[in-house]
Amino acid sequence: MSETPADNPENNVDSAEEQQMHVASRREKMRKIEELGLDPWGSRFDDRLLISEIRARVGEVQYQKEDGTLVELPELDVDPEQRVNMREWRAEQGPGSEIGPKVRAAGRIMLKRDKGKLCFIDIQDWSGRLQLFIGKKQVGEADFELAGLFDLGDIIGVDGRLGVTNTGELTIFAEKLHFLTKSIEPPPAKHLGMTDPELRQRRRYVDLAYNEGVQQRFLNRTKIVQSVRNSLADENFAEIEGPTLHSIAGGAAARPFVTHHNALDLELYMRIALELHLKRLLVGGLERVYELGRVYRNEGISPRHNPEFTMLEVYQAFGDYRSMMDLTEKIIVDAIDAIGGQYVLPFGEHEVDFTPPFQRATYNELFQKHTGVDPSDAAAVASYASSIGIDTEGRHPDVIKNEVFEEKVEDALEGPVFVIDYPASICPLTKRKKDNPEIAERFELFVRGMEIANAYTELNDPDLQEQLFKTQLDGLSEEDSMAKMDNDFIRALRYGMPPAGGLGIGIDRLVMLLTNSQTIRDVILFPLLRPE
Repeated sequence: MSETPADNPENNVDSAEEQQMHVASRREKMRKIEELGLDPWGSRFDDRLLISEIRARVGEVQYQKEDGTLVELPELDVDPEQRVNMREWRAEQGPGSEIGPKVRAAGRIMLKRDKGKLCFIDIQDWSGRLQLFIGKKQVGEADFELAGLFDLGDIIGVDGRLGVTNTGELTIFAEKLHFLTKSIEPPPAKHLGMTDPELRQRRRYVDLAYNEGVQQRFLNRTKIVQSVRNSLADENFAEIEGPTLHSIAGGAAARPFVTHHNALDLELYMRIALELHLKRLLVGGLERVYELGRVYRNEGISPRHNPEFTMLEVYQAFGDYRSMMDLTEKIIVDAIDAIGGQYVLPFGEHEVDFTPPFQRATYNELFQKHTGVDPSDAAAVASYASSIGIDTEGRHPDVIKNEVFEEKVEDALEGPVFVIDYPASICPLTKRKKDNPEIAERFELFVRGMEIANAYTELNDPDLQEQLFKTQLDGLSEEDSMAKMDNDFIRALRYGMPPAGGLGIGIDRLVMLLTNSQTIRDVILFPLLRPE
């Protein structure tokens, strides 16, 4: 049975008139289903098994000889070309018949092959795919007439016996059919599919239903997020829910989305970070807290950036950035275990080895390695920056150095590598090293040039924090600066925040890495798009 897509602008298979014809044909079949006394939109369908659960019962399918002896079937879970010819195998066993459990399944029709008084259908649910055998003799006139009204994309239910065809395909031999939902729009063409990236994101429901691997990628995302929560629960962290509307766009260097509260006549910001409210909770005595939630930054869109994304922030009293390194490793390794992966994972054309412990290297070591410039020589750094097109006029030396680091070092980091000990001047929320106040106890975790995590030994000195909030480094734009005064946060610190480690992990980027997805939009179900 041949079908073409209802709307497939990337290949222009159908004209508008042809698309209308497909839809009209499906509506006519829907009308005929109603004439059979059936609801084309279905109803509750209890006691069905997932297809994966049905496949797991393959061992219950056996060949019963005339004398009652039961014979196990040959291995079925092999390449189709290597399967045993079941017709010949049964003949070798002598007279008898195949027996199997009665099962109930439901799913979307992905393939339909009509052969006279027989029909073969592949249905798919979110756990897998399975073939149905529909014979007129086996299901009766009424249900066979119903089967003739099935289209690709329709959702149906079936009761039948689990067995094996002559070609060795595990199959439900239908005894009763149930119509559950009519698909009025045809699916994408079988061999062309929906390949345009924007169309896939805009119509994610079609992408999930018909493009191989998409459902599993997003189910793996769910497993990763759940694993993060489990890992933190194992370490006695409490999950909290902070406000998404802030009166101050603090906790990060980013341009916020601005909104307005009508009742209070108040300008507010969608949160750009989770940090400052979580630290207030440390002051209040909640010693291990985290939030896993949406953050909004009114900035550019790229394969690694989306304006709305999921962030994990974790704060641990009496810890430091070394505690956060250990926790980061645990979270990532546990997530890999949760999706059944190996520690060496593909990412694009490369492989990433997540076997712990991860490499650790200082900011200055990596700067010198990848630029050949002594990071302590401000003049040499400025000269190098100018040579690669970075403006240095009137800018703080550490701002220049960090721009060089972002331009020349980050992309060269294969990782996973913890980049530790950053210039203190660009880390206003971070505690300084005791033996060198010019260095902040901060790390960023990089994998394949992409920042995955950022962590500090948190600054808890209220006077120094107030001073740093007031400091705007030369050459640093307002939106790139964390110098935004939050008087209530300073007041909270004056009540006493214990020494602590803090961690932020970009969940979307982590999912990208662990599912071998090259763009952030491939791991966000509904990324922001311009209206059609």
